[in-house]
Formats: sequence, C-alpha cells, structure tokens
Amino acid sequence: MAPLTYESQACVAPFTYVEVPVGQKIKRAIVIKAVPKPHFTTRAIAEVTLFVLAPHASKVAQFIASYYLCSLGEACGLFIPNRSSTPQFLPPIALSVTLSSAQQEAYAFVKAHPMSLLFGDTGSGKTEIYIHYIHDVMHQKKQSLFLMPEISLTPQMELRLTHHFGEKVAIWHSKITPKRKEKILEGIANGTVQLIAGPRSILFLPLDHLGLIIVDEEHDDSYKSNQKPRYHARDIAMLIATQQNIPLLLGSATPSLASFVKLPYFRLKGSFYEANKTIIFEPCKPSITPLMHDALKTSYTQKDQSLVFVPTRANFKYLTCASCGSTVECPHCSVAMSIHAKKALMQCHYCNFTQPIARACPKCHFPDLVSERLGTAEVVRLLKETFPNQSIAQFDRDTITTDKVLKSVLKAFNEGEIQTIVGTQMLSKGHDYHDITLALVLGMDHILAQSDFRAREKALGLLIQIIGRAGRKKASKVIVQSFNEAFFRPYLNHYEAFLEEEALLREGYYPPFTKLGRILFAHTKESTAQDAMHAMVKALKAYEEIEIIGYGKAGIEKIANKYRYAILLRARSSKPLLVAIKATLHPLAQVDIDPIEFT
Repeated sequence: MAPLTYESQACVAPFTYVEVPVGQKIKRAIVIKAVPKPHFTTRAIAEVTLFVLAPHASKVAQFIASYYLCSLGEACGLFIPNRSSTPQFLPPIALSVTLSSAQQEAYAFVKAHPMSLLFGDTGSGKTEIYIHYIHDVMHQKKQSLFLMPEISLTPQMELRLTHHFGEKVAIWHSKITPKRKEKILEGIANGTVQLIAGPRSILFLPLDHLGLIIVDEEHDDSYKSNQKPRYHARDIAMLIATQQNIPLLLGSATPSLASFVKLPYFRLKGSFYEANKTIIFEPCKPSITPLMHDALKTSYTQKDQSLVFVPTRANFKYLTCASCGSTVECPHCSVAMSIHAKKALMQCHYCNFTQPIARACPKCHFPDLVSERLGTAEVVRLLKETFPNQSIAQFDRDTITTDKVLKSVLKAFNEGEIQTIVGTQMLSKGHDYHDITLALVLGMDHILAQSDFRAREKALGLLIQIIGRAGRKKASKVIVQSFNEAFFRPYLNHYEAFLEEEALLREGYYPPFTKLGRILFAHTKESTAQDAMHAMVKALKAYEEIEIIGYGKAGIEKIANKYRYAILLRARSSKPLLVAIKATLHPLAQVDIDPIEFT
C-alpha cells in the first residue's frame, strides 16, 4: 500500500503515531516524513499522539522494509511505540544457582564475544548460563530479551525465570490479554520489568535500556515469519545487537548451519543426567510395531513415562483410492485432506475447509479408500485401544489450543498423571520431561525426504532434539523407525561433524554461502499467475549476477482457490539479489528473502 498524504498545522516529527481519517473511519498511522503541499486536496490529521517510534527502532523498521521488500508502514506495524518515562531499576536478588567448571568456561567465552553461539548438548546447562548473564545485565541497570521459538515453551521457562528473578520477569506473546500487555508495557517503562521472554514479537517492544538479547533454540524455523513482513527474528536480533552495541547470545543443542558458520561458538558437551540411553533403529514404515508395543508395555509395567513423536497431525494424512490411486484432495487446494475421525470430518490444513469423510473415490467412485500416513490422533486411538488403563495425551495444534490447555497438559505430564504423550514437533521444543524412559519416533524419513536443501539438517536436528527429551534421570530406550540408519546414527553424538560436512556440501550453492529469494504469484485465474511469473522471469534474465534456479508451478499448486507459481533465485550476496527483484517486481509478486519454505 502506498503512503497517504495528510496535512497538519503542527510540525509532526517522523515516526510519530497519529490518528487519521480513512474513509469514514479513524485509523492509527505513523508519519514517515514531511513533504511539500501537493496539488491535490488533503485531509487533516485528526490527532497527534504522544507515542513515537524510537530512533533505533525506526532504523530497524527501515531495514526490514528495504531487505524483506515490504512497505515501511508494514515494517513499522511490527513495533509498539515508546512511552516517555524514566525507569527506576532495582538490583536483582542473589542467584541460588551456581555454574560448573564447564559452564564457567562457557560463560567466560560468551562474555568475551559480542555475538556468540552456545552449542550445548541437551541437559548440559545452557539455561543456567543464560540466567547468570541476565543477572549480570540487571546489575548494570539494563533490560534483557529472552527469545523462544513459540509460546509452547513459555510455561516451563516462565517458572524457571520467575524462580530466579521474580516480578522482574514478563512473559509476552499473542495469547495474553490486552490488560496484561498494558501492565507489562508500564513495567518496561518504569523499570519494574527487566526481563522479557517470549517469541519473535518481543523484538519490537519499546526497550530503551536493552543490555542483552538471548535467542534460545536458535535453529527453530518458528523464528521466520510466514507472512509479510517475512523477517527472520534471529537475523533481526543480530541487527539490533549490532546497532545498539549490545551482546547477543544464541543457544541450541542442534544449531543452524548459518550460526555455526558465522559466529564464534563454545561447545558445551555432556549432560547433568548421566543415565544410559539405548537407541534402536527399526527399518519400517510408520506404525506401532510389535517392538514398540512391547517397549510400551514394559514402560507401563515399570510405571515409567514415554513419548511418541509423529510428524503429522490428525488420524491420517491421506485417503487414497485402492483402484485408481488418486488421493482425496481439498476442492480449494491441491493438497490431501487430513482425516479427523473424532469429528467424523476431513480437513484441509491449509485453508481449513472441512467435509464429511469420503466413502468413495471422487474421481472413479471406487468404494475402497485406504488411509495412509499415520497421524497423532490415530496413534493415540491405537494406544488407548491397546492399553485402555493408561493415560495417553495428544500434544499438537489440534489439541493444544490455548495457553491454559498447554499449561494443564504439561503440568499433568510432569506430575505423572499422564503416562504417554503423543505429539508433533512441539514435543522437541525444549520442554523438560524428567521421567521419560522411552521415546518412539515415527515418520522421520518423511522429513529427510523433503524437497528442501536443509532436509538433512532438519531431520537430524529434530531427531537429536527428540532423543534429548528421554533419559534425563533414568536409563532410557529410543526406537526410531527409519530406513536411513546409515545417515542418522554416525551423527547422533557428533552433530558438529555433521555441520562441518554439510558446510562442504553447500558451499558455493546454498545458504549460508549464497543468498536465495523466492517469488510467489497467486491468483484465482491460473493464466494471470502464470503470465505474471513469465513476465518477471523475462525481466530478471537481464541481471547477470543472479541465477534463476527454477520457475513454474509451486510445490502446492493451489491454495484457497488461488493458483500458485514461483521463481527461485540465487546470488552470491544479498545486494544484487535485492537490486534485481526491486527493479523487476511485478504487482502480483510476493517476495520471500532467505526462504525456508519451498512448497
């Protein structure tokens, strides 16, 4: 959307928030700059507010607009404006946690580097190092940001942080009430809040006394926004840290190749929990096999807990015709409908269209349809049928719908009221489950087989994260269903060696050694989307410093009745890539710089 021009008798500084008439309504807006009076008639600004975007925030907004190719208004819309106040910081209470010699060495390393990566095994004590760093920053009368990939991580981390820092901690995310948000903003302004934890949106809070940014689980794809502006929070955190000259600490047990290559890192090995862990690979398609059944039975007999990882929600991902092989697809998207047996419905996980479960093939009308690609709900159903006396919970986006439900399930599991938790990647995201002695991993080969240059990194990193959830206190067993043991096993305790090898494979071709740009065209009329793509491809061919890797129909050809076409571009650096895209940009184009999604 192009900027709108308004008039004002007062002199309004750039990046001041104002109220302006748009049609018959009054809207909140931000002043970008003053311009000479135009030849056309303008409307007056209704109100000039006391809110303003701080200079450092406006610089970040301008970078986001320029680099991620969105409007400055869209970039500014990410931020919450400053409130004029003089904070009164009180010193923190003494810490009750001490660092081991290995942790002390790691802490000294990260303190000696303005930006660093804490490459620490699951259970090695990364959080204790974070806590010490935050404590030191509080003594300096400054504030800290603690980024987590998504709100599913906040309940446990909130308990740990508030245990050490009390009311100085605020948890911020999209699910908290407006009243709670207002109270947090007041606390930030007056200095009672010195640590803000939450997902990527906390980067845009009004912090004039920021002294530290921590990005936990920095490898997680949730840090990349999937809607405009399509920024990556880890990269924006680096930008903010550089601009404000404050330290940045990234942490992960399975760091991204990008961070591993770009930043100095400290390798924190081992775990506080020295329990034995047996890892068994079972070469088969995703299913509850006799081996898994027996392992679960033993776990229940010993009154232990277990987790089951399944990459797919619902009961089944596909319903396929036994005669013609067609898959029952969403009528609005070119994707298979997922079966939700409990609701007796099929649902599209892209546009949310639902319909009754098909009883015959929509193409050839053959009545025999086969369910494929096991999902979390089906695994829960099978386990409850086999072990009716056990408490088995589903842990995915279909069931964890609110912050209250999330806290309730985690509390019940940690208190032993739930014996088995069945879930998707949410299970791998940093939760501490202390009594798990059995982990079952289904569907890992589906992730390894994705059409993504990061498929190996994603699959191996995820498997290591899941394995890390088991055996915190007792000896444990992990059963992994995969035909690719030869790839996975050598790296399970040597992720550093994998990253070094992966760097050699990608150098010169893929990030972090090159820059990628993905351009998507979507329209209800297929020829319109296709023509727009071809027009931009033709224009892009004039730019010799960029490479058109490919173009054509998107991996998912249609979503919500819109046909989709895409172009994938590569360049050695971002500058020629951005120059070429900006010069040839088609009105229908949606640009994703540094994409992580290719379907």
